[in-house]
Amino acid sequence: MLTELRVAGFGGQGVILAAIVVGKAKAIFEQGYATMTQAFGPEARGGSSSAQCILSDEPILYPYITQPDVLVVMSQEAYTRFAPELKPGGILVVEQDMVHLGELPVGTKVFAVPATRLAEELGRKVVLNIVMVGFLGAVTALVSAESLRNAVKDSVPPALEKLNLEAFDKGFAYGEDLVRMLAGEGKALVSE
Repeated sequence: MLTELRVAGFGGQGVILAAIVVGKAKAIFEQGYATMTQAFGPEARGGSSSAQCILSDEPILYPYITQPDVLVVMSQEAYTRFAPELKPGGILVVEQDMVHLGELPVGTKVFAVPATRLAEELGRKVVLNIVMVGFLGAVTALVSAESLRNAVKDSVPPALEKLNLEAFDKGFAYGEDLVRMLAGEGKALVSE
Protein backbone atom coordinates (compact mmCIF):
# COMPACT_ATOMS: atom_id res chain seq x y z
CA MET A 1 0.00 0.00 0.00
CA LEU A 2 1.29 3.46 -0.93
CA THR A 3 0.39 6.53 1.12
CA GLU A 4 1.16 10.11 0.15
CA LEU A 5 1.65 12.45 3.12
CA ARG A 6 2.29 16.17 3.28
CA VAL A 7 3.30 17.97 6.48
CA ALA A 8 3.09 21.77 6.31
CA GLY A 9 3.37 24.79 8.56
CA PHE A 10 5.88 27.58 9.03
CA GLY A 11 9.60 27.64 9.72
CA GLY A 12 10.46 26.93 13.35
CA GLN A 13 7.63 24.41 13.86
CA GLY A 14 9.76 21.39 13.00
CA VAL A 15 7.82 20.44 9.86
CA ILE A 16 10.83 18.83 8.16
CA LEU A 17 11.82 16.84 11.26
CA ALA A 18 8.24 15.55 11.62
CA ALA A 19 8.34 14.17 8.07
CA ILE A 20 11.82 12.72 8.61
CA VAL A 21 10.61 10.88 11.72
CA VAL A 22 7.60 9.37 9.91
CA GLY A 23 9.68 8.36 6.89
CA LYS A 24 12.44 6.90 9.07
CA ALA A 25 9.89 4.93 11.08
CA LYS A 26 8.56 3.31 7.89
CA ALA A 27 11.85 2.77 6.05
CA ILE A 28 14.19 1.82 8.88
CA PHE A 29 12.06 0.47 11.71
CA GLU A 30 9.42 -1.29 9.60
CA GLN A 31 11.68 -2.23 6.67
CA GLY A 32 9.32 -0.48 4.26
CA TYR A 33 10.07 2.26 1.77
CA ALA A 34 9.87 6.03 2.09
CA THR A 35 10.83 9.16 0.19
CA MET A 36 10.89 12.70 1.53
CA THR A 37 11.25 16.02 -0.23
CA GLN A 38 11.06 19.43 1.38
CA ALA A 39 10.32 23.04 0.52
CA PHE A 40 10.69 26.16 2.62
CA GLY A 41 10.78 29.91 2.26
CA PRO A 42 14.00 31.92 2.51
CA GLU A 43 13.25 33.12 6.05
CA ALA A 44 15.02 31.38 8.93
CA ARG A 45 11.79 31.28 10.96
CA GLY A 46 8.21 32.13 10.17
CA GLY A 47 8.25 31.44 6.42
CA SER A 48 6.29 28.64 4.82
CA SER A 49 7.64 25.13 5.19
CA SER A 50 6.41 21.79 3.86
CA ALA A 51 7.60 18.24 3.39
CA GLN A 52 6.24 15.53 1.16
CA CYS A 53 6.59 11.94 2.26
CA ILE A 54 5.63 8.77 0.45
CA LEU A 55 5.30 5.61 2.53
CA SER A 56 5.03 2.20 0.90
CA ASP A 57 5.49 -1.53 1.39
CA GLU A 58 6.87 -1.73 -2.17
CA PRO A 59 9.71 0.18 -3.85
CA ILE A 60 8.68 3.75 -4.75
CA LEU A 61 9.09 4.63 -8.40
CA TYR A 62 8.31 8.36 -8.24
CA PRO A 63 9.48 10.39 -5.22
CA TYR A 64 6.93 13.23 -5.35
CA ILE A 65 3.34 13.21 -4.19
CA THR A 66 0.58 13.89 -6.70
CA GLN A 67 -2.38 14.20 -4.35
CA PRO A 68 -1.89 13.60 -0.61
CA ASP A 69 -3.89 10.90 1.16
CA VAL A 70 -2.94 12.53 4.48
CA LEU A 71 -2.33 16.23 5.10
CA VAL A 72 -0.91 17.53 8.38
CA VAL A 73 -1.18 21.31 8.74
CA MET A 74 0.22 23.41 11.57
CA SER A 75 -0.62 26.89 10.27
CA GLN A 76 -3.48 28.69 8.58
CA GLU A 77 -1.34 29.52 5.57
CA ALA A 78 -0.46 25.84 5.11
CA TYR A 79 -4.12 24.88 5.36
CA THR A 80 -5.19 27.51 2.81
CA ARG A 81 -2.45 26.51 0.40
CA PHE A 82 -2.58 22.70 0.62
CA ALA A 83 -6.11 21.65 1.69
CA PRO A 84 -7.45 21.90 -1.89
CA GLU A 85 -4.88 19.27 -2.95
CA LEU A 86 -6.11 16.66 -0.44
CA LYS A 87 -7.45 13.50 -2.04
CA PRO A 88 -11.26 13.05 -1.70
CA GLY A 89 -11.84 10.86 1.35
CA GLY A 90 -8.39 11.82 2.64
CA ILE A 91 -7.29 12.51 6.21
CA LEU A 92 -6.66 16.04 7.44
CA VAL A 93 -4.75 16.47 10.71
CA VAL A 94 -4.75 20.03 12.03
CA GLU A 95 -3.25 22.04 14.87
CA GLN A 96 -6.64 23.09 16.20
CA ASP A 97 -5.55 26.38 17.79
CA MET A 98 -3.74 27.58 14.65
CA VAL A 99 -6.05 26.39 11.85
CA HIS A 100 -9.64 27.40 11.16
CA LEU A 101 -11.32 25.04 8.71
CA GLY A 102 -13.09 26.13 5.57
CA GLU A 103 -14.62 24.09 2.79
CA LEU A 104 -13.06 20.66 2.37
CA PRO A 105 -13.29 17.90 -0.22
CA VAL A 106 -16.29 15.62 0.41
CA GLY A 107 -15.56 12.74 2.77
CA THR A 108 -12.47 14.31 4.35
CA LYS A 109 -11.73 12.82 7.78
CA VAL A 110 -10.64 15.64 10.08
CA PHE A 111 -8.65 15.14 13.28
CA ALA A 112 -7.69 18.16 15.39
CA VAL A 113 -5.18 18.39 18.22
CA PRO A 114 -4.04 21.36 20.36
CA ALA A 115 -0.40 20.37 19.72
CA THR A 116 1.08 23.73 20.71
CA ARG A 117 -0.81 23.72 24.03
CA LEU A 118 0.21 20.12 24.74
CA ALA A 119 3.84 21.00 23.97
CA GLU A 120 3.63 24.05 26.26
CA GLU A 121 2.39 21.77 29.06
CA LEU A 122 5.73 19.98 28.73
CA GLY A 123 7.52 23.32 29.06
CA ARG A 124 8.81 23.57 25.47
CA LYS A 125 6.58 24.76 22.64
CA VAL A 126 9.26 23.65 20.18
CA VAL A 127 8.20 19.96 20.51
CA LEU A 128 4.77 20.57 18.98
CA ASN A 129 5.99 18.74 15.85
CA ILE A 130 6.63 15.56 17.83
CA VAL A 131 3.24 15.92 19.53
CA MET A 132 1.80 16.04 15.99
CA VAL A 133 3.76 12.91 15.00
CA GLY A 134 2.36 11.03 17.99
CA PHE A 135 -1.17 12.21 17.23
CA LEU A 136 -0.77 11.31 13.54
CA GLY A 137 0.38 7.83 14.51
CA ALA A 138 -2.64 7.28 16.74
CA VAL A 139 -5.32 8.52 14.33
CA THR A 140 -3.92 7.01 11.12
CA ALA A 141 -1.93 3.90 12.16
CA LEU A 142 0.25 4.51 9.05
CA VAL A 143 3.26 3.39 11.08
CA SER A 144 3.31 1.61 14.44
CA ALA A 145 3.76 3.55 17.66
CA GLU A 146 6.90 1.56 18.45
CA SER A 147 8.49 2.40 15.09
CA LEU A 148 7.62 6.08 15.50
CA ARG A 149 9.05 6.18 19.03
CA ASN A 150 12.26 4.54 17.79
CA ALA A 151 12.47 7.07 14.95
CA VAL A 152 12.01 9.94 17.41
CA LYS A 153 14.85 8.58 19.57
CA ASP A 154 17.03 8.21 16.48
CA SER A 155 16.28 11.73 15.18
CA VAL A 156 16.77 14.04 18.16
CA PRO A 157 19.87 14.92 20.21
CA PRO A 158 20.37 12.64 23.24
CA ALA A 159 19.90 15.58 25.63
CA LEU A 160 16.40 16.16 24.22
CA GLU A 161 15.36 12.52 23.85
CA LYS A 162 13.30 12.35 27.08
CA LEU A 163 11.40 15.56 26.29
CA ASN A 164 10.66 14.46 22.72
CA LEU A 165 9.46 11.01 23.80
CA GLU A 166 7.16 12.67 26.35
CA ALA A 167 5.84 14.89 23.54
CA PHE A 168 5.29 11.86 21.31
CA ASP A 169 3.47 9.99 24.09
CA LYS A 170 1.29 13.02 24.87
CA GLY A 171 0.24 13.38 21.22
CA PHE A 172 -0.32 9.65 20.81
CA ALA A 173 -2.46 9.43 23.97
CA TYR A 174 -4.53 12.44 22.83
CA GLY A 175 -5.10 10.73 19.47
CA GLU A 176 -6.00 7.39 21.06
CA ASP A 177 -8.54 9.13 23.33
CA LEU A 178 -10.07 10.96 20.35
CA VAL A 179 -10.35 7.78 18.26
CA ARG A 180 -11.89 5.92 21.22
CA MET A 181 -14.39 8.73 21.79
CA LEU A 182 -15.39 8.87 18.12
CA ALA A 183 -15.74 5.08 17.96
CA GLY A 184 -17.90 5.15 21.09
CA GLU A 185 -20.17 7.73 19.51
CA GLY A 186 -20.23 5.76 16.27
CA LYS A 187 -19.03 8.70 14.19
CA ALA A 188 -15.99 10.39 12.77
CA LEU A 189 -15.27 14.00 11.88
CA VAL A 190 -16.09 13.78 8.17
CA SER A 191 -16.92 16.72 5.93
CA GLU A 192 -20.23 16.55 4.06
